[in-house]
Amino acid sequence: MPRDYYEVLGVEQGADAGEIKSAFRRLARRYHPDVSQETDAEAKFKEINEAYEVLADEDKRARYDRFGHAGVNGSASGFPGGAGGFGGFEDIFDIFNSAFGEQPRGRRRGAAVGRDRRVDVTIDFIEAVFGVEKEIEFQRLESCDSCDGSGAAANSGPTTCPRCQGSGEERKVRQTFLGSMVQATTCAYCGGRGQIIENPCRDCDGSGRRRKRAVLNVKIPAGVSEGIQIQVRGDGDAGERGAPPGNLFVVVHVRDHEYFKRNENNVILDIGINVAQATLGDRVSVDTVDGPVELNVPAGTQTGKVFRMRGKGFPDLRSDGTSRGRGDQLVRVRVKTPTRLSERQRELFEELSESFGSEVTAQHTGTGGRGIWSKMADFLAGDDD
Repeated sequence: MPRDYYEVLGVEQGADAGEIKSAFRRLARRYHPDVSQETDAEAKFKEINEAYEVLADEDKRARYDRFGHAGVNGSASGFPGGAGGFGGFEDIFDIFNSAFGEQPRGRRRGAAVGRDRRVDVTIDFIEAVFGVEKEIEFQRLESCDSCDGSGAAANSGPTTCPRCQGSGEERKVRQTFLGSMVQATTCAYCGGRGQIIENPCRDCDGSGRRRKRAVLNVKIPAGVSEGIQIQVRGDGDAGERGAPPGNLFVVVHVRDHEYFKRNENNVILDIGINVAQATLGDRVSVDTVDGPVELNVPAGTQTGKVFRMRGKGFPDLRSDGTSRGRGDQLVRVRVKTPTRLSERQRELFEELSESFGSEVTAQHTGTGGRGIWSKMADFLAGDDD
């Protein structure tokens, strides 16, 4: 069961048009799929739009206040005969209007607004950090060049529909439980437009639009994440006969990196160091999204130790499409235990083991402990002579 539209927008039933509009704008900014990080943003945005479409229209709002959701969704199951008996709720509404002396409103359908288009684009991990401009290619409906979007052949144009005389609707007398009633329906001959094209354009078959290949450069901001949508206004399908075009939605996908991982705005990197580096400490070169950076590994570092490199992560993408600040890179250390030793390395480990004995702390200085670790570091680094 759909939620109450007033509840969706967070306004009282007696709210005026200004209050409804303000509530819609506030919620639309919050849940717009282009900027919201909430998982159900798209569904909420659709619900908000649906509620506003009804409450912002005086006629639809009157129907909704009078009959609830059935008054605006075409269902008449709550009335005698059901939808099958009276052809949908609009028929019932016309019947009640006629019964109480009101005339049905015209249903002339204007030119349709262009539909939205979706394009998926895949970028690299590093491009997601710093932003990138991508050329995208897709198919869309564009205004026909031959007829300038009118749908009519040269030296001709639309004419008034002979069936509905330009009103876009047909009226029929029907017998109902209230007596003889006038029912207004959309004109089947002109589709509710009130006009027909007798001599259609050959290139577009009278539609006024043709499918064409479009190429656009789209700027993807720094800090984007997997699945984010970027709206490009007015670059969807062209509208019918001069009606506004739809929008283009670019859905961004980010390729996995070979060794970088993302956690919110932080970059995660695992590195391995040998036992000598972990014990004695060392300065090691660490890859970041900005390039190699030296990291100081202190003596006694254990597996699982995490070092923070500030400002080496993803920018914080704001709701207006701009970015600010950056997260950090978290470097997680794993101490690698050698599985294959040369004879000399084995001798050094055995000598070290003996030097530790039961008095470990007494062997950490001088030639007993540190000297052996220094020699071992040379061996593990490949400097065995």
